[in-house]
Amino acid sequence: MTKPADVSTKKLISLAPNNWARWVTQIPDIVAGEILNSEFQWISRESDVLIRVSSPQHGEFLLLNELQLRYKSQMPRRMRAYTALAEEKYNLPTYPVLINILKTGNNEIPTSFTSNIAGLRAIQDYRVINLWEIDVNIAFQQPLPSLLPFVPILKGGENEFIIREALQILRADEQLNQLETVLAFFATFVLENTLVQEIMRWDMAVLRESPWYQEILREGEARGEARGEARGELQGILSAIEINLELKFGDRGLQLMPEINQIQDLERLKTILRNIVTANTIEELQQIL
Repeated sequence: MTKPADVSTKKLISLAPNNWARWVTQIPDIVAGEILNSEFQWISRESDVLIRVSSPQHGEFLLLNELQLRYKSQMPRRMRAYTALAEEKYNLPTYPVLINILKTGNNEIPTSFTSNIAGLRAIQDYRVINLWEIDVNIAFQQPLPSLLPFVPILKGGENEFIIREALQILRADEQLNQLETVLAFFATFVLENTLVQEIMRWDMAVLRESPWYQEILREGEARGEARGEARGELQGILSAIEINLELKFGDRGLQLMPEINQIQDLERLKTILRNIVTANTIEELQQIL
């Protein structure tokens, strides 16, 4: 069984920082330097990865990489805050990039934050990269090993043979083989679980070691608990289930909520929540119910 590994965003980007920086900025001669401390004094959450970079044309500046499992409406304001805090801390101009991993809707994602209070304007532009719009071949051609774990959700990456190719590359490199569980996690969004098991040759329980799996559960539970503070733990778990059903299955998943809302057993609801991420179909969830 695969051992728990460091598959953080910083780890992913540090695999090939120059190629990553050139890809996200589209500046061909950029050179990545030190990966900086991205913890800011006045906010509790860290910006994902902050890199000191330089190029002949633009000189030295900061590259702020914010990876989101899925886009949230507060991201424009957050990008403005992180950019300003990074510039204040390091006294360098900042190039902010928002990378969204999973598609959650068809609404256009904004590329700037703007506000206007009594004629005083605040404007922060940032680049947006939606991984589902990125051609899967980029991960292999550039090369961009940081994108290999995301191959199944890249454009054209849902193909079994492409996923097998990405897995072979990961397993052949000592630095990359830790990312196998991340690839497997995203493969469950496009392939049957039995096929993912066959490709990976290990039990699907290993997926629970993936930080992306854990992030989905943590976020659902946290949002559910926040909603359920005034209504008790049971309602909090129900809200978490609703959030995760919408993430994985959209409106079809939400159609299960009337039935789930009838369940009063807290442990049974927690079991349903844990199984949503690795379920392939609505029918599988109905069997659990």
